[in-house]
Amino acid sequence: MIKKLILLTTFLLGVVSLNAQTEEELKTILSAKKDSIAAIEGRANAIQAQIDALPGWKIGAFGTLGGSLSGYQNWFSQAAPNNSAGTIGATLNAYANLKQEKYFWRNSLNVNLSWVKLDNEDDPTDEEDFKETNDIFTLTSLFGYNLSKTLAVSTLGEYRTTLLNNFNDPGYLDLGVGFTWTPIPDLIVVVHPLNYNFVFSEGDSVFESSLGAKIVADYTRKIGAINFKTNLSAFMSYEDADYSNWQWTNSFAYTLWKKIGVGFDFGLRSNKQEALNYAIAQIADGDTVPTLENVDNELQTFWNLGMSYSF
Repeated sequence: MIKKLILLTTFLLGVVSLNAQTEEELKTILSAKKDSIAAIEGRANAIQAQIDALPGWKIGAFGTLGGSLSGYQNWFSQAAPNNSAGTIGATLNAYANLKQEKYFWRNSLNVNLSWVKLDNEDDPTDEEDFKETNDIFTLTSLFGYNLSKTLAVSTLGEYRTTLLNNFNDPGYLDLGVGFTWTPIPDLIVVVHPLNYNFVFSEGDSVFESSLGAKIVADYTRKIGAINFKTNLSAFMSYEDADYSNWQWTNSFAYTLWKKIGVGFDFGLRSNKQEALNYAIAQIADGDTVPTLENVDNELQTFWNLGMSYSF
């Protein structure tokens, strides 16, 4: 009996030792495979960089779609036990860029739209339709003639407005000339000291067009399964600092399966004329009418998280 126990113990110890050795060997093999994959990805990225540097058109797009729907019936733990709610958000980033030895022409489109609703079914006066929230439309076209590998004389046209509410009221059109710096293939920095900011609006309006300087910085890149774009656009008025404005938008998309993945967008904006226009629309009878000098120009922000699709 003792001999059998000794043999069984020896056998079990051998199995444990064998499994441990096999696990270590597998980890070593896995580490080597990961190093090989990283090396292959590095070579592929280097080849892609060479392709991107070739003359000709480069066209692409990616976007984010997020949303949720819910419904409650007789859910008495909340103030509105019978309700339906929903949110929908969509973002599109598209570009069409032409690169030649002597010149370049870069075009981009950014659209960010979202809707939200909360319908209290017990309140007949409650709004049951989706309401617009995010509403951004930006179209940019930049043409440049190369003075060197990284510096060009350029002209820029940029149009910004809303699509769902008050199209072109306001609408902003920047037209200007200056210089564009491209230190690396995916980054452009535009400095146009001569730029006119046209502001379109209907009826009596607080919006004013003015002459100023335009600065744009854009970085758009795809690395493996990740698409991302960051864009800063700023106008600095020579006539009045209160006419100045800026907007910074960011989009990230990570591909999980084929072209489908997860996307995240966020943005910041400062525009004192927009803040004044909103403040005037909110005043009641007898309230003091705000002005550009005393209006509270709070920072505008948005974000959207959802499913992404890369074209």
